[in-house]
Amino acid sequence: MTSLRPRERSGLPDRAFAYVDSSGRRRLPINDVGHVRNALSRFNQVVFEDDAARERARTRLLNAAKRHGIVPVGFIAGQLRTRGRGPLPSGHVTFLMADVEGSTALLRQAEDGYAALLDEIHRVLRTAASRLGGREISVHGDEYFAVFRRAPDALLSALAMHRGLRDGTWPAGVAVRVRVGIHAGRPTLTEQGYTGIAVHAVARIATAGHGGQILLSDAALRALGELPADITLRDLGLHHLRGLAPEALFQVVVADLPADFPPLRIAFPG
Repeated sequence: MTSLRPRERSGLPDRAFAYVDSSGRRRLPINDVGHVRNALSRFNQVVFEDDAARERARTRLLNAAKRHGIVPVGFIAGQLRTRGRGPLPSGHVTFLMADVEGSTALLRQAEDGYAALLDEIHRVLRTAASRLGGREISVHGDEYFAVFRRAPDALLSALAMHRGLRDGTWPAGVAVRVRVGIHAGRPTLTEQGYTGIAVHAVARIATAGHGGQILLSDAALRALGELPADITLRDLGLHHLRGLAPEALFQVVVADLPADFPPLRIAFPG
C-alpha cells in the first residue's frame, strides 16, 4: 500500500488532498497514481463534515483519477450504492460478520461457476443487511462484514441472511450456509476503516460458530434490549476467543431455522 512519511505529507500543498476539513486536517492524498487508487478504495470510510464536503472531495478525487488516466469503475459503482447514506456510523455500533462455511468444498463442487456462486451469496447477504440499515464495510472472499447503528437491526439482518440462503436457488448438490457473529462496541473510525478490539472480537465470534448459526456476544445481547417474542437465546457459556478476554456467547434460536449444532469451534472453552 502506498504511504507517505510525515515529512513528505507536510510538504504537500492542500491541492494534493481530496479532502481538507474546516480545521485544516488533510485526508485522502491524491498526489500520484498510487495515492489516487488508495483514495478511491478508502473514500467511503472517511467521515465528512457534511454532504457538501463529501461532494467536493468526490469531485476532486474523480478529477485526479482523470488526470492520471485511471478509470474508476468500481468507485463509481460503490458511490451509486451508497449515495445519500452519509458516513459510516461512529460511537457505539454493532458489527455483523458472516463467513461462508465449507468454502473450499463449495469451490470443488461449483468449479468454474464458483465466482458466480460467491457473487450470488454476497448479493443475498448484502440485500439482507441493506434492508435493515446495515452498511457494508468489506467483502473478502468468503467473508462479509457490515455495521449497524442498532443491534436489533443486525440481529434481524442475520436471520434474513440465513433465510435468504436457505430459500435460494443453488446448483445441484450445493448447500450454502454461513456462520454469523454479532458484537457491539465503540471502535475507532479512521480513514482506513474501523479499528479496535470490537473488530477482532466479531471476527473471532463468527468463526467459532457453524453454518446456519448466529452467535451473539454479551455486549451485543445488552445492546439488543427486549427481544421479539419469536426469538430466544441459548446460553453457550464463557469461552476464550484467541487473543481476547473470556467472552460469554449466546446462540439465537427461532422456530424456522436450525437450532442444534456441534460444540463451538473453540479450542479452549471457559
